[in-house]
Amino acid sequence: MFSNPLILSFSLLLSIPILFFFLAPSLNPQPLPPISASDELDDLRLFHRATAPPSAPSHLSFSSSPKIAFLFLTNTDLHFLPLWNRFFRHAKTSLYNIYVHADPTVNVTRPPSDTVFGDKFIPNAKRTFRASATLISATRRLLATAILDDPANDYFAVVSQYCIPLHSFNYIYRSLFTSKNFDLTSKSDPDSSGLTQYGVLKHKSYIEIISEEPRLWKRYVARGRFVMMPEVPFEEFRAGSQFFVLTRKDALLVLKDSTLWRKFKLPCFRADECYPEEHYFPTLLSMQDPNGVTGYTLTRVNWTGTVQGHPHMYKPKEVTPELIGELRKSNYSSSYLFARKFSPDCLSPLMRIADSIIFRD
Repeated sequence: MFSNPLILSFSLLLSIPILFFFLAPSLNPQPLPPISASDELDDLRLFHRATAPPSAPSHLSFSSSPKIAFLFLTNTDLHFLPLWNRFFRHAKTSLYNIYVHADPTVNVTRPPSDTVFGDKFIPNAKRTFRASATLISATRRLLATAILDDPANDYFAVVSQYCIPLHSFNYIYRSLFTSKNFDLTSKSDPDSSGLTQYGVLKHKSYIEIISEEPRLWKRYVARGRFVMMPEVPFEEFRAGSQFFVLTRKDALLVLKDSTLWRKFKLPCFRADECYPEEHYFPTLLSMQDPNGVTGYTLTRVNWTGTVQGHPHMYKPKEVTPELIGELRKSNYSSSYLFARKFSPDCLSPLMRIADSIIFRD
């Protein structure tokens, strides 16, 4: 049929547009849909309530115990529910709260009522997409819900369904609230932790803040070269993990913000360079509370062999006591407190070493 070289060449030329039509979406992903006006309005109402001045004093006194709010962000089942149940098993319920934001468009299995996660799914959850501002909104919803729910929530730890704890609850609580040397970067600051003379807890947020990264400029201009200006000049643009531990002060800063949010919620022309959830929080807090953040995260991630922006996912054969010990090592703190990313079938080997290794401090 294609014995004539001229016909063959002409056929190949005709096929190029067809191939481009099918390959173009993968070469240059299309922007995700913007956040709807109704969802935005719902969030604004929630954030307004969370940031409104309290009708009664809510500062912690010397006789009250501050709490850690664990904020689970998921669009699948909670794969490591049994491990987290064991993590909370020996913890005092007066020292923590749990909140889960589950994508309502996904059939996420609700945990039994007799588990610590039984009634912890927040009612105002919205649909989320990876690499989109919807993940920022979901995290802000979790923060607002936790702030409204309990004035004793003083630290807010964001984790995913692929995260695991690397220590017992008591170790994590002591590290955040009572340890004088957990944060290795602030040894020269004697007042970096502990109580002030008024009894108000003074701690820092543990959030990764990176100012130098090879693709930072491409991500900055993903919405357009000058779109982020003047509110976010490139010199202030930061990167970091979306999994962090914030103080109540910084959580409120996040909820009060509207200026930077107007920029970061805009759709990107280069969706393959757009990860707003990895930039909004570190940029905002670096600009508004530079002295209140450590600049590093407490969640260990292995970026060796990154695939399409995803970190290394640990498999069952890799789960050993040696791995847990390695994941704990940190140059910035006494230890990492959480780790990701683990495949769901890692549950069995993790449970086998939970009491003897992970929760044994």
